[in-house]
Amino acid sequence: MFNTQFGQKYLAAYQAPAWCKNPHLQTIWPRFFGKRDLVPMTIERVDTPDGDFLDLAWGPEPQETQAVVVLFHGLEGSKDSHYIQDMVQTCMGKPWQVVLMHFRGCSGEPNRTHRAYHSGETSDALWFTEQLRQRYPDIPLCGVGYSLGGNMLLKLAGETKVDNPFSACVSVSAPLRLDECAKAISEGFSQIYQRKLLNSMRTTLRQKFTQLDYKGKVRIDESQINNLDTFEKFDENITAPLHGFASANDYYQKCSGMQFLKYITVPTLVLHALDDPFMNQAVVPGAQALSPSVAYEYSPRGGHVGFAQGKPWSTSTWLGTRLVAFITEQLASEKNMNAHSGVTK
Repeated sequence: MFNTQFGQKYLAAYQAPAWCKNPHLQTIWPRFFGKRDLVPMTIERVDTPDGDFLDLAWGPEPQETQAVVVLFHGLEGSKDSHYIQDMVQTCMGKPWQVVLMHFRGCSGEPNRTHRAYHSGETSDALWFTEQLRQRYPDIPLCGVGYSLGGNMLLKLAGETKVDNPFSACVSVSAPLRLDECAKAISEGFSQIYQRKLLNSMRTTLRQKFTQLDYKGKVRIDESQINNLDTFEKFDENITAPLHGFASANDYYQKCSGMQFLKYITVPTLVLHALDDPFMNQAVVPGAQALSPSVAYEYSPRGGHVGFAQGKPWSTSTWLGTRLVAFITEQLASEKNMNAHSGVTK
C-alpha cells in the first residue's frame, strides 16, 4: 500500500477528494468537522529537574505493550488537538502504548518557570524519553511530531545521531525553515492562523506575567503584550531572550529542522503538503539534505496537518493510516534485525 523510499524525495500516495482541494479547507475542515470519537486519556504530572512540570497524556493501556508511541503536538496544541485524537484512535487495537508529552504550559495550566517551549526545545523530550526507558527498558520507542513538534523531533534526531532514543520517527507538516514560515504565515489568508495562535500565546503570557517577575528576562513589559502581533515580534521579544537566543533570527537559524536532516540515523518519515498555508516552498529540502535514513514524502495537496479524506459529512484523515503503516513496518524490520543478530551471536 505504501512504499517508503529512504534517502529520497517522492510523491505520497495521498489523493485529495474532489471537494477538498483548497489548502485552507484541508487545514480547517478535519479539525472542526472530522468524524472521530474522543478517546479518554489519563493525565500524569511529572516534575522536571528544574522545578517545573510536564503533563503527560496516556492513551488506553493495551493488553500487551510491544512499543511505546510518543506524540508531540504542535504550537498551542494538546491532547485534545484533532490530529492527536485521530492518532490515538488509529493506534487502538495495536500492541502499542500511546503517550503525549504536553510542552510546558500547553496542558491548560501555566508552567512554574519563566521558560516555555519552542520549535527547537529538545531537552524536555530527551529527559522524558529517559524516564520512558526506565519504565519500558526493553521496548522500542517511536516518536511522532506534528508541526512545531515535528520540527523539534527532527532536530532531536539530528542532534543525537546514533544515540537517538527513538527506533523510528515521523514528522508531519514541520516548519523546517522557521524564518520562512514566520514570513509565510504573516501574509494573505494565512494571517488568520497567525492571529488565532498569537491570541492563545498572548493569553498564556499575560497569565504568567501575573505570577512571575519578567523584568530583565524579556524585551517588553506587560502593557506591550498586545503589540506582539506577528510571530517574528513574539520570537524577538519573548522566545529568544527567554531561551538564550540573541534574536528571533538567531533562534530561527539554530532551531530550523532543515539543517538536521542529514544527521539522522534512524528510519524517519517526513510528511509534507506542498500547499501548506503555514509555509512556503523554501521548507522543501533538496535531495542532498536528506540522510539515507530519511524518507521525504510530499503531496501537492493536504494543507497543514490536514490530508482529509472521505465525504464532507464524514471526513477522516489519511494521516493515521500512513503513520501506523510506517511504524508497523519499522518495528517489524527492527524485530527481524534483532532476531538475526541474536542468531549470529
